[in-house]
Amino acid sequence: MKAQSKAQQQAAGAALSAKRGDSKVSDLQGASKEMYDDMTEEELEEMASTKRSELPDEA
Repeated sequence: MKAQSKAQQQAAGAALSAKRGDSKVSDLQGASKEMYDDMTEEELEEMASTKRSELPDEA
């Protein structure tokens, strides 16, 4: 699934970082925390890799 907005892509990137152990899970909040809990690393990778130039600021 591709990200629908820049904010969603950013949240997916934060969740992916925590999933990989590069950042603390306790630092996550809001959408990124939900994504961390509900999505696989592969799903987060796909969402976070959406090109920013193709996205609106907010959905």
